[in-house]
Amino acid sequence: MPPPKKVDLLPPELKTRLHEYWKQNGFHGYEQLTDELNGWLDEAGLELRIGKSALHNYGQEYEQFAKLQEEAGAWAQQWMSDNDLSDEAEQHRVLFQMMTSVAFKVLKAQMTKDGGEIDPRDLHFLGKMMKDVMSSSGIREKLVADERARIAARAREEAQAEMTERFEAVTAEAGLGEDTVAKMRREFLGLRE
Repeated sequence: MPPPKKVDLLPPELKTRLHEYWKQNGFHGYEQLTDELNGWLDEAGLELRIGKSALHNYGQEYEQFAKLQEEAGAWAQQWMSDNDLSDEAEQHRVLFQMMTSVAFKVLKAQMTKDGGEIDPRDLHFLGKMMKDVMSSSGIREKLVADERARIAARAREEAQAEMTERFEAVTAEAGLGEDTVAKMRREFLGLRE
């Protein structure tokens, strides 16, 4: 088993800072970035040092991943737009985008291999991941439908309460007898005593 890459040994907060740097400044200036990163490591009290070539190699991998994520995001956005899904699906969209970007990366890696080099476990995990994404879509749709039904039921209850209140006020003002009021409630309004 080969030793881990030095960049993989970075603490998560420095790796996040590195990714943010690339997002803000682009994937160039590796010499300056190497100096900055090693300065961050000094500030953190770590003895780890990263060389320009190691940072460049990692940067190229991360840039490719960012591009794949962007492609997957654009695809997911278009798909959601084509299927008329509203903003209520934003969280699902983000999850779907992340999962599809990983799936694209795995598929791309598998496509460069010939049959003997393909690890069936990778394909199994990819299939399971995609199945889970599709399954979560059904769960989300059920949650949205349940929420819409809850909102509609609440609106009906509020409308019925308002109608009952107005009915009581009008019948009291009109001076109708109890029997007449009870019959009107039952037959015209469907209200229960």
